[in-house]
Amino acid sequence: MDYTTRLQKVSVLGAAGKMGSGILLLTALEMADLMLKSGNNQSVFVLNAIDASDEGLRGVLKYLKTQVLKAAEKKTVLLRRLYADRADLIENSEVIDAYVEEVMSLVRTSTRLESAYDSTLVFEAVSENQTLKEKLFRQINENNPTEPYFFTNTSSVPIGELNKNAALKGRIIGFHFYNPPAVQKLVELIKIGENPTELVDFANEFAKNLRKTVVPSNDVAGFIGNGHFMRDALYGLSEVERLSKDMPLHEAIYTIDKTTRDFLMRPMGIFQLIDYVGLDVVQFILRVMQPRMQGEKLHSLLLDELVLNGVKGGQFSDGSQKDGLFRYVKGKPVAVINKDANEYLDISLFNGARDSWIGEMPASVLPWKNLVKLADKETFLSSCFGALRTMNTPGAKLSVAFAQNSRDIARKLVKDGVAFSEKDVNTVLLTGFFHAYGPINDFV
Repeated sequence: MDYTTRLQKVSVLGAAGKMGSGILLLTALEMADLMLKSGNNQSVFVLNAIDASDEGLRGVLKYLKTQVLKAAEKKTVLLRRLYADRADLIENSEVIDAYVEEVMSLVRTSTRLESAYDSTLVFEAVSENQTLKEKLFRQINENNPTEPYFFTNTSSVPIGELNKNAALKGRIIGFHFYNPPAVQKLVELIKIGENPTELVDFANEFAKNLRKTVVPSNDVAGFIGNGHFMRDALYGLSEVERLSKDMPLHEAIYTIDKTTRDFLMRPMGIFQLIDYVGLDVVQFILRVMQPRMQGEKLHSLLLDELVLNGVKGGQFSDGSQKDGLFRYVKGKPVAVINKDANEYLDISLFNGARDSWIGEMPASVLPWKNLVKLADKETFLSSCFGALRTMNTPGAKLSVAFAQNSRDIARKLVKDGVAFSEKDVNTVLLTGFFHAYGPINDFV
């Protein structure tokens, strides 16, 4: 089955979710572009958007139409060529409207899994629940005569286990988009030994057509991205517990978040990032990884307590941030959770005294948004971290130790055979997490 034929009948499971809706959008655009190519205008393309929520599916159609319109407006020159035989389309607005109509015509919404029974490609973006994933894969596979390819967006569950437990005979591959899929350039590609060459070739061609940066990962729970992030998060939590012996817990959370954001020049502090992903999601991924990582503690009692008390974070369907370790106003943290009282304390009540304790940053430190634009980052960062290492302030010491631990985590991923190279780990952190520099470097 060639590339175009494989993409004529596609289903996305969990299509109304944050990840699923983005995957649905990207797939719809690729299918529409194929459909409009010369020779394909008589072929039928169907994209099933499958989700348990009727309300969610109504919302995803609105999202899809809005995003397709934006995409069409950016490629009117290409659309002019694709619609060259349509004499009725004169104005750019008419071409754009025709394209939006074409894309939307591909999509069929459904709450029934049976809709995927004739699909030749199935994307899975349901919750990070191994049992659920395997149940869905098995049911589709047993009732689908086309022997479909399964692309799972799991960020932690080993692909080999899904393959074995759902009896897929190698027709599954890890195709891990980063959030949000329509914006993020990174895809972690996780192959297993049973994969046919044709499946791997198709996955690479699909990623290339979506203009994604592909980083291969070995089939180890958590893969590269969460392999690093989960351990980075646990180190942050352990540092908070250590600092909380001498200061209130909420001040310790603020301190570690500020140093990891400002001193390390990251786009978010470690706890804002945990909020973005969701504390309950982090907890779940750690529970997936822990039994598969013998001799390593991947668990936080503090995280468990916070989740139990309803501190979860995550995002609303429109992409706005839910309250977690921080309370947010217009996307910015303004208060920190007081665990004992289960309420938020305004940062303004204590940040002055805490900033004085943290100490000054080196004069050379830049905000992340300025650092990413810098031409000679290596020279700058070498000077900046050199200055940090000579400083005796708590903030400097905390940030240098955090950076060195991040580097050690990254190197261990290569040593343990999760990542194929140091470059791959750096690419994941640079591309998937928007860091301005990779964790493995010569200046930390």
